[in-house]
Amino acid sequence: QIHVVESGGGLVPPGGSLRLTCAASGDFISILNMGWFRQSPGGQRELIATITDGGAINYADSLKGRVAISRDNPKNTVSLVMNALTPADTAVYYCYCRIRERAGALDHWGQGTQVTVSS
Repeated sequence: QIHVVESGGGLVPPGGSLRLTCAASGDFISILNMGWFRQSPGGQRELIATITDGGAINYADSLKGRVAISRDNPKNTVSLVMNALTPADTAVYYCYCRIRERAGALDHWGQGTQVTVSS
């Protein structure tokens, strides 16, 4: 069984920063892509950033300059830093992993972590 678990989040003041970390564990061969998505109330899940096992990064155009994604391949973790937060950044933030298993490459999601930007 594979587990994808996020940590971080919570209440952040406007103008503040957040750091989220996600760890994947379980029985698998390797992790291909890792990334972060978010979903605000009443909205659709949207891309924040992804990073491949080779380090290639893709950021959502609307968030470029405010976010940074990184991963630690030996530890099977991916982190996200987001700066200059506004209430519009309030959402549930999800970790995404595309994992190579014996059965092939499959997508896995974390349970999500709530980020609320408010004073």
